[in-house]
Amino acid sequence: MSENAESPTETTKEEPTTVSSPAENSGSNEEKKKIDVLLKAVGDTPIMKTKKWAVERGRTVQSLSTFISRFLKLEPSEQLFIYVNQSFAPSPDQEVGVLFECFGSDGKLVLHYCKSQAWG
Repeated sequence: MSENAESPTETTKEEPTTVSSPAENSGSNEEKKKIDVLLKAVGDTPIMKTKKWAVERGRTVQSLSTFISRFLKLEPSEQLFIYVNQSFAPSPDQEVGVLFECFGSDGKLVLHYCKSQAWG
């Protein structure tokens, strides 16, 4: 009986996810590991249909930029800039969790993304 208690679906739930929509994060343990990030387009950059994402605290700005570029299907030659508070671009190795602790408000971190330099 104890062998049947563990189902193979339990191990698939713990697969590493890069970025997921908030609907997939219903557990309280996952809320501690992930933060809500609101992504807003600037200028002529394509707008993402899903604006609010649950992102792991340990993710870097560079990995988030890579995710956005792939999601928007940008050409490899196109650059993507990410800004916090419409004022400065965080370093690529900066963790999203640290940015949330310093600049987050209302339980979320607002990041703006664009294909050309906008601020800072």
